[in-house]
Amino acid sequence: MHPQPPDGHHRLMSMNDRLLRLTLGIALCAPIARVQNAGEPPVVFLDQGWSQEDRLAYYYTTQGSAIMPYDLFLNLEEAGSERLFRSDEVMARYGLLPGAVDPQHNPDGLPVGMARLDVPGGRWQGSWVGPNCAACHNGELQYQGRRIRIDGGVNQSLDMRAFIGGLASALERPLRDPKKFDRLAKRFGYTSDADRRKLRADVEATSTETNYYRTRTGQEPHPFGPGRVDALGNIHNRLSGLAIGAPENWAASLAPVKFPFLWNTPQSSWVQWSGVVSDPMLRNVAEAIGVFVKMDLQSKSPQEGLYESTLDLPGQLKIERLLRRLAPPSWPEEVLGPIDRDKAKRGRDLFAKNCAKCHSTWPHRWSEPKKQGKRFIENALVPANYVGTDANQFTGLAFDARPTTLPGSLASHLPAPFRNATLAPYPVVSALVIEKVSERALAGLGLSQAELVDAHGYRPFEASETLEAPPTTPSYKAAPREGVWATAPFLHNGSVPSIYELLRPASERPLMFFLGREFDPVKVGVDTSGKSGKFLFDTRRVGNSNSGHSFEDGPKGNGVIGRLLSDPERWAIIEYLKSIPTEPGQVTPYGGPTNPIEATKDSTFFHNRPASGY
Repeated sequence: MHPQPPDGHHRLMSMNDRLLRLTLGIALCAPIARVQNAGEPPVVFLDQGWSQEDRLAYYYTTQGSAIMPYDLFLNLEEAGSERLFRSDEVMARYGLLPGAVDPQHNPDGLPVGMARLDVPGGRWQGSWVGPNCAACHNGELQYQGRRIRIDGGVNQSLDMRAFIGGLASALERPLRDPKKFDRLAKRFGYTSDADRRKLRADVEATSTETNYYRTRTGQEPHPFGPGRVDALGNIHNRLSGLAIGAPENWAASLAPVKFPFLWNTPQSSWVQWSGVVSDPMLRNVAEAIGVFVKMDLQSKSPQEGLYESTLDLPGQLKIERLLRRLAPPSWPEEVLGPIDRDKAKRGRDLFAKNCAKCHSTWPHRWSEPKKQGKRFIENALVPANYVGTDANQFTGLAFDARPTTLPGSLASHLPAPFRNATLAPYPVVSALVIEKVSERALAGLGLSQAELVDAHGYRPFEASETLEAPPTTPSYKAAPREGVWATAPFLHNGSVPSIYELLRPASERPLMFFLGREFDPVKVGVDTSGKSGKFLFDTRRVGNSNSGHSFEDGPKGNGVIGRLLSDPERWAIIEYLKSIPTEPGQVTPYGGPTNPIEATKDSTFFHNRPASGY
């Protein structure tokens, strides 16, 4: 039985320690505008502090991903028809958002988050295409024929594994089907045998690498479905397997996480689900490694090309600066229904008593001053064994200090005591790669010291500095809550379909539910009826647990975080979450407000007290 809403309810000093910490980090608006593309439902753009130019720059600025040659992507047919793989219809099937033609940013009408990379020289010279941040971290809510764009949000419709699978099939088919290959060659204007041989070689090379992702890098024990990916696992497999050239280093993907929202992330102390990384540049480099940046980890020395890559740091830094000005989305009342302000006020008080010790809202709680005096929103780092949510992420190799990885040509470059070791801990290997690939990419930019400080997000980064200390026990970051109404499904692994279900005892949440594309403005989550999406999410499967973060009577800890709430209390908290931010375009000041609430002085803040204190 579905609950009925009340009437009127229409949202880590030593070099080794330093490397270990580095590796664990492995991510002028007009008012609401409506744009109608031919054959598409209307799109509602919310005021999130960005102009349309900002949006387009975010959607199409490359971070260096090079999944395949650009012209091949434009001209490749899908496997089962003569329709182009890059067509809006095919892209939408995998959950990529359609993109409009723009002469500067998107002349070929690529979907949102598929960006062109031009490499002017070297081994990878040419034009490439690959995903940028917006492919995963930009969403749309569908509601009654309307599309509500959530910039920097959760693309809960994007099934990345299905997309790669479809692409791999599309690349394989012309190698076996002469007619399909002939049509592809014709689109390129190739008629000579030499041109056709080159085209076939390009398709074969791309097919081999893409199929490696399908069959090795992203291999899952069961389909993780849309809106989720084992990000740390995929980075591990691409870095230690494919790039190093040691397929023996492969590990199964067992810890899917949903794509997190990005507003308030540059302003926050920690930049991932796991509270281990504070430097946004290192997080972004690791993320790019996971999504098809090409790099040389097999040459014997940097002089021979070791650590060379297609990484586009200027693009990454441009995106990061845009995100500093991104506001959380405000609930569009004229589309999703009005907010009950009295109920929201009651919900605010309930949130303060039951949720605010971990999750902050404006004016937030702030760190001590960092570089150039900038402060950051302090995030509660809640031990996984306290919050009780799926802890598979912390059993992966990114958190394993045992020697598990064949380092290949990198062995002689590892720090002591692992230099020239036959096996080394993956965190040591990956930290070296992230650091050296970043350094090589930075070397050609000629950044001033001030620009380097900015690039690292005003966090410690130099060898003489002490990095931010991560928690001593595996912990999850509790992010700020403004705009959370637009980020379903919930928990780090997307195992809870709505805020309503998140506020119930964990034992009462659905074990299985359909992951629909339609938005549910009542429970504030995804449609679970099966009418708008047929992927069946089974919380009993590995990586899918919906346990923990439970509101129920009993001692706190072991998954219980708060008392049992009544149904009216749940609806009131939901109404409050719909009401924040209180104003459209409300950007959190990067570096902190004038008179900050210092987290160390707030005795109610979870981050400043042992878990046994609750």
